[in-house]
Amino acid sequence: METKDPNYSEEPNHIEDPNRPSKPIEHDYAKHEQDPGPSPQAVEEYDSNGAGKVLKWILPVLVIILLVYWFVIRK
Repeated sequence: METKDPNYSEEPNHIEDPNRPSKPIEHDYAKHEQDPGPSPQAVEEYDSNGAGKVLKWILPVLVIILLVYWFVIRK
């Protein structure tokens, strides 16, 4: 069974340690080929079309609309 979850592990006893520091940006892939860190492009990529800006405004408005419906219109 394949999964796209990056935290999924085949090992049933595998536990990620949230206190462990993240790996540094990889500059010499050949040297660390077995266990490389993230590429500079993955870490420094500019998010020009991110959904965060839109969701920051849509979610509160949606919550307010649903609360109005729940308390006023539903009765």
